[in-house]
Amino acid sequence: MSFQHIEFVLEGGVARITLNRPESANAIDVDMANELLQTATRCETDPVIRAVVLTGRGRFFSGGGHVQSFVAAGDEVAGLLNRIIGPLHAAVGCFSRMSAPLITAINGTAAGAGFSLAISGDVVLAAESAKLTLAYTRIGMSADGGASFHLPRIVGPTRAKELMLLNPVLSAAEAKNSGLVTMVLPDLELEAKTRDLAASLANGPTRAFGQVKRLLLASGNNTLEQQLALEARSMTSLAGNTSDSREGFAAFAEKRSAKFTGR
Repeated sequence: MSFQHIEFVLEGGVARITLNRPESANAIDVDMANELLQTATRCETDPVIRAVVLTGRGRFFSGGGHVQSFVAAGDEVAGLLNRIIGPLHAAVGCFSRMSAPLITAINGTAAGAGFSLAISGDVVLAAESAKLTLAYTRIGMSADGGASFHLPRIVGPTRAKELMLLNPVLSAAEAKNSGLVTMVLPDLELEAKTRDLAASLANGPTRAFGQVKRLLLASGNNTLEQQLALEARSMTSLAGNTSDSREGFAAFAEKRSAKFTGR
């Protein structure tokens, strides 16, 4: 897949998506949003893809929406926002539903929609120099990209309000202390750790990963009894319909490492 604003590389079961507008802080415009949706759809539907990395080129992960285009749109800005938010939100939905785990590698500043994308990862890695801020209300806007969904679930409603109303700029360490980041790494080690972790996940039980993601996604709306029933259906479905579960059982019994195929 070849794009203008996104670099997409698939190798060894790992899809690497790089936001590639470094001259514009990887700001998300209509074209980038549409390209992001195309790549996310591929990641959700292609069984060859067993892990996904989302990162940015240059000093920014993403500075968020392309505010200059909002200014230029004048009275038509609402229509422009719809053309950006629609595919952006569809992409976030694909990433959340797909079986392949999503690693977000925050290489630099993540602001606005960039913040939203960064914290949507199943595993979130950050360079020590990375900064995170929501900054929506700083320009008189609310949130998009799933921030209002993910943030209170990660940090709780009180902290979410603080981050969304006061717009503090968080260091990578502060973001980790708040539960927004899985691991903070020296800048020069981020790439290698991301690559190694993606390769490890790509060799894992892909369909089990997908079931875990969907269980967690459903847990916020279910009663205990509903969640228990969902867990039971998930377990029996994996046991009855995947070769990975049988390989996992056999490997455990034989005291060896499992060799999963994602099937």
